[in-house]
Amino acid sequence: MRFAKLHGYGNDYIVIEADQLAGIGSLSEFVRRICHRHYGAGADGVALVEKQSGGVGDFGVRIFNPDGSEAAMSGNGTRCAAAYLYYQKLWSKEELRLSTRAGVKLYRLRDRLGEGRYRFEAEIGKPLFESAAIPMLLDGPLPEVKNFPLAVGGGETISVTALQMCNPNCCVFVDDFETIDWRRLGRIIESHPQFPERTNVEFVRVRDRQNIEVRVWERGVGETLSSGTGACASAVASAFNNLTDRRVSVEMPGGLLEVEWRDDSEVLLTGTAEMVYVGEWIDWKD
Repeated sequence: MRFAKLHGYGNDYIVIEADQLAGIGSLSEFVRRICHRHYGAGADGVALVEKQSGGVGDFGVRIFNPDGSEAAMSGNGTRCAAAYLYYQKLWSKEELRLSTRAGVKLYRLRDRLGEGRYRFEAEIGKPLFESAAIPMLLDGPLPEVKNFPLAVGGGETISVTALQMCNPNCCVFVDDFETIDWRRLGRIIESHPQFPERTNVEFVRVRDRQNIEVRVWERGVGETLSSGTGACASAVASAFNNLTDRRVSVEMPGGLLEVEWRDDSEVLLTGTAEMVYVGEWIDWKD
């Protein structure tokens, strides 16, 4: 089975063409194995790509987390899939439409930065703020979840802003990352009973009106160096709380992404993806 490994700002994905998976019994088990950092190729997820004909997308992309669960969307994962398609010369036009569980996303190739390295601008989608759309279980539905006191155990509550940005996202604003145990809180909030589908958790430090810094605890993954949808959710939540403008630079440990929340509510994400290697998976049995 042929596969490729790519990354977007350290958020690494295995990209596989769907027809390579013929004969695979359990897709979830296969994903867990190939994503394992010691016994597999190692990745934050898998992106399956498949040519579409007659549909609204040019290619379909399915995103899987390393625990075997399927995500609706990944900003970095779909950008890696787009880079793979250009690298393998499966697509050459400037615009590429990728069909995901979160809808069709439009990618525009903005630059070729060298062998196997590309820069894209993508229309990620429109955020939803209603508690039912996130989804989030509350005593009564709310039109928006802003500055909500979320109980995290031991009598502790954390003020959060939650939204649906292709996936459930929960944003926590912090003054710095050293005085808060964000990994512990990320683990708790990810599987909090008020998030029935679990949630991505972003810890956001606002530097100024045009710059934010983010740490990510991703649903089904844990700590990651970067997250495309997490960057978008963090930027939208910051503007929604009037802490920043609607166009910001988002610094994550893996690098800098650009996010613009347009006046029509569409969110644009601009960033790079690059090839790491191509390989062949040998399907051994115990």
